Amino acid sequence: MRTLVLGRTPARVAAVLATLREDGFDAEGVSTDEEARKLLETEEFGVLIIGGGVGPDSRATIKELAARHRVRRVIDGALAAPFDAYVRREFEPLIRETAAAG
Repeated sequence: MRTLVLGRTPARVAAVLATLREDGFDAEGVSTDEEARKLLETEEFGVLIIGGGVGPDSRATIKELAARHRVRRVIDGALAAPFDAYVRREFEPLIRETAAAG
């Protein structure tokens, strides 16, 4: 199941992607709403992770867009160090659960 990660800090997006990919997940990451919009419109993503730095207005708009483009689960996340452990504990089980419900 493809996962899209939207976060305002490119280094944190990269850290999330590195862990997800290392663990066998198909994931892409972006830092702007416009980039996220373009990818969501492809309807290739089943899970969207929105980072804690994304403001309320952007968050609401992106969630609405995700719902229209076949995203099955939106995960609100705010990374805590160590990032890899957080991703494995908080994000990966939800991605697996969404894929299994599939």
